[in-house]
Amino acid sequence: MIELLGQPLSAALLGGCGGVLFGLAARLGRLCTLGAIEDALYGGSDLRLRMWGLAIGVAMLGTFALAALGWLDLGQSLYLAVAFSAPAAIFGGLSFGYGMALTGTCGYGAIARLGGGDLRAFVIVLVMGLAAYATLTGPAAPVRALLFPRVSQTGTPDGIAHLLAGVTGLPLTVIGLGSGALICALMLRSAALRRDLRALSWSCVVGLAIISGWAATSYLSRVGFAPQTILSHSYSAPVGESLLYAMQGSVRPLSFGIGSVAGVWVGAFIGSLWQGHFRWEACEDPRELRRQIFGAALMGMGAVIAMGCTIGQGISAASTLAYSAPLTLAAIFAGAALGLRQLITGFRRPA
Repeated sequence: MIELLGQPLSAALLGGCGGVLFGLAARLGRLCTLGAIEDALYGGSDLRLRMWGLAIGVAMLGTFALAALGWLDLGQSLYLAVAFSAPAAIFGGLSFGYGMALTGTCGYGAIARLGGGDLRAFVIVLVMGLAAYATLTGPAAPVRALLFPRVSQTGTPDGIAHLLAGVTGLPLTVIGLGSGALICALMLRSAALRRDLRALSWSCVVGLAIISGWAATSYLSRVGFAPQTILSHSYSAPVGESLLYAMQGSVRPLSFGIGSVAGVWVGAFIGSLWQGHFRWEACEDPRELRRQIFGAALMGMGAVIAMGCTIGQGISAASTLAYSAPLTLAAIFAGAALGLRQLITGFRRPA
């Protein structure tokens, strides 16, 4: 494949395949992080949260299965190759979660909405991508590097499975596979989830998409001619990378992340046509647009600081049992809960 298409195009196509699955899951499976949090806090339903948990469990099973087969070096994966930083996970997660509540969706959800014709999501995608790259390599990068420096991991990777393996002496893959199976079992205790075939199916599809990302980038790192970071799907910095490619395609190569972003849009577009839900929508309230722009900027900044979004940290990093995943997810949940409280009920006590 690489010999025929070249490594950049191969990476983009492999990323696009998983991205299409994510786009279809958003439109056909109603996979949405903010929607899941809102349902749990205000709707009396944890179904979509359990869908998210099941996707993590499936992804974890597949990721550690790849490691057991020797097809993936977990220590070289993006989230374990960098030393864990609790301040970055907390601050970045809170910023991302609060911004997500203000915009009404996360970066992944905005791309999926854009695929359904929502032009408000186009603004969110643009602002989030610009904010992400401004924080990663732009004017805000020196401040980020000063406050939240990234240090390469030199010892044992900062992973829960690696810690437990060192304490118990059990094989790393046994701990990972056992953890994935336990998470799946806990999620499937819900009769509502077990009865909902659509929710079950799309949760598994998302988990498989994450596994495909690890397998694809690990394969490219082994056989490719250029360096390839071992990672899976995430929708923060790759959004900015996609914007840069749109402007500088002749001098900027394609990548796995660019293909993944494009794949979500394509999958969401196909899903919206399949359901007959595609329609052009625009923002009619300037106050709403202002809130969405501010929220998108917070998401872009927060995701770069935390090294991932609801997908990047929430599922991809979680599938490797990285220390950063549960802490970042908890911070995202707290930030989103704060933002939803502000928007839905306000902070004033009733008279």
